[in-house]
Amino acid sequence: MKYQNLFLESLSRESRNSLVRLCVEVDLPLRKSLYEPGIAPMYAYFMTSGIASVVAMMENGGMAEVGLIGREGVVGSFHLLGPAKVSTSCFIQLEATALRIRFADLMNCFRANEEIRERLLEFVQEQAVSLSQLAGCNRLHDNEERLARWLLMAQDRTQTDTLNFTQEFLAMMLGSRRTTVTLIAGVLQREGLIKYQRGKVKIIDRAALEAASCDCYQITKELYASLYSHPVLAGEVDMEASGALAGEKMAKVVAPAGGNGAGGTDTLGHKDFVGRGAAAKKTKTPKR
Repeated sequence: MKYQNLFLESLSRESRNSLVRLCVEVDLPLRKSLYEPGIAPMYAYFMTSGIASVVAMMENGGMAEVGLIGREGVVGSFHLLGPAKVSTSCFIQLEATALRIRFADLMNCFRANEEIRERLLEFVQEQAVSLSQLAGCNRLHDNEERLARWLLMAQDRTQTDTLNFTQEFLAMMLGSRRTTVTLIAGVLQREGLIKYQRGKVKIIDRAALEAASCDCYQITKELYASLYSHPVLAGEVDMEASGALAGEKMAKVVAPAGGNGAGGTDTLGHKDFVGRGAAAKKTKTPKR
């Protein structure tokens, strides 16, 4: 059986089944809270569609997105690492589906199964490295570059041209005012990169959007593309299954496809997505 979560698909059959038998399929509506700051979660989630946003909240009520998790990941994985309180919260920003598991059950599997532990640590490391890159991005790059980068990251995880993001959320993501979002989106729209309407962004020209984004997109894209591509070191692992999967899923990076439903490979080499053609060479557009 095929699972739409890339973490689960990276595991050997035995390890995967040990987790899946403990899961239930759930629908996750918009704004659904998956965990709160400083509180150990009751459940973890293997995302199978949609996007979960990881958000840092300030005492004055301000917030900024510091991470996003799609079907590549596991919401709640940071809580496995130790007793420190996780200061972020996580909620659904694009309607999603997931396999839900009791956090205690995931913790038991994490401790008992070396392959599961190695793969979870690999995902957490990818999240941590991406977070450090985005921290520099938020400090050093302008709003237009960051919006282009974020839209590309979101598309990589959803494989759709149309993203249902409100102006409020885009402002939170950028750490800017709503009026700033309107101005930036207007610039990208006039250049023919996106079509922006209230609560909806459609990517028109992905190649040009990549050119308009900052260097951080290429770095985070490569991190995402290489996720689960390395063999685990566990002794009792079905390496034939996991090795074949890694080679199959993490093939050449290509650009995402239109929504015709034809099987192929996604932007980052993962199978079971629609194909979109060759990735365009990035050429930096001059600053305005």
